[in-house]
Amino acid sequence: MSSDFAAARLNMVESQIRTADVTDLPLQDALRVVAREACVPAGKAYLAYADADVEYAPGRWLLRPREVGKLLQNLRPREGDKALAIAAPYAAAVLEKMGLAVTRLDGDDLTAVPGANYDLIICEGAVPRAPASWTKALAVGGRLGVVERDGPVGRAVIYVHAEDGVGRRAVFDATPPLLAGFSVEPGFAF
Repeated sequence: MSSDFAAARLNMVESQIRTADVTDLPLQDALRVVAREACVPAGKAYLAYADADVEYAPGRWLLRPREVGKLLQNLRPREGDKALAIAAPYAAAVLEKMGLAVTRLDGDDLTAVPGANYDLIICEGAVPRAPASWTKALAVGGRLGVVERDGPVGRAVIYVHAEDGVGRRAVFDATPPLLAGFSVEPGFAF
């Protein structure tokens, strides 16, 4: 591990994560040690800790550090939870460091969810609206965090599966690129 990356990681937590009101200490601890540069191609490692969306594969980006930190905190991950990381290699590594059992979905069809009854689902890219297959894969009490975007600015939202259905609430604004394979359907509105 490069000492430059270790310093960049610490600076990321202190200047981008904590200043965004991410106060969950186990999450901060995991963010301080998970190598974000390992989730991007070697030629882009220098961008890993920047306040930028970094493309790690065609049509796939890591969320900005502030956004992934806030999204993870709103999902309230806890050791022993069963998680699904959709196009989210960095979030998956952080969750694994926190003691969660993580299944990764990063293939061509991101709507084909492997398994069910997840306590936590996270996606590091934007989609126009969370597919029904994602919310159906939640256990009762399960949470899904994703950025929904159909214009220049998106909203990070949390879905919660309760016994009487699935609820949704917006938690902050974010602007990650749309994931490849998801597109906004044109419509008309006044």
